[in-house]
Amino acid sequence: MEAEAGARVRNEAVLQNQDLSFLLPSVTAFLSDYGWYVVFMCVGVYLLIQHLHKNRSTDSQSSSVSAASQDPESVVRSQAALEASRRRMQEEQDARAAEFRERQQRLEEEKRRQKIEMWESMKEGKSYRGNAKVAQQNTEEATSSSSLRPKTDKKPLRNSGYIPLSGDGGGTCSWRPGRRGPSAGG
Repeated sequence: MEAEAGARVRNEAVLQNQDLSFLLPSVTAFLSDYGWYVVFMCVGVYLLIQHLHKNRSTDSQSSSVSAASQDPESVVRSQAALEASRRRMQEEQDARAAEFRERQQRLEEEKRRQKIEMWESMKEGKSYRGNAKVAQQNTEEATSSSSLRPKTDKKPLRNSGYIPLSGDGGGTCSWRPGRRGPSAGG
């Protein structure tokens, strides 16, 4: 009978612990020690799963697209279109380069002509400075015709009679030299 009583007590004890309340202190202790690590690990696993899922979906889409684009006629058409586009861009670049070379040649020719004019006027004994200024203005106008900047009238920062160490600066602060000689102590 004592064996039956011991078995009943054990069965009752097992039935009382069926709610898993015995795990609460150990789980609480674990989370209090390592809670932030668990949170960061869960977030990392979530982000890893999202990244892998995104890669799988793009891989499956790219494989279906690449299988569809393997049609020989479409590949030839796309390569021909790409070649035509490259050729057109190259022709535009060549045209711009030729225009730039022509403009540079015109400028060099103009400079050479002005130098010749200055040399001839100097040989004749005339002043060539005035002609040089006019010629320089012409070349500047030719080079910067597209970007004209308005001239700004600059005012001087201070009047011409300003002397910084005089103390007449008009401000509240003025400088005075120190006293001469040793300090009057004692």
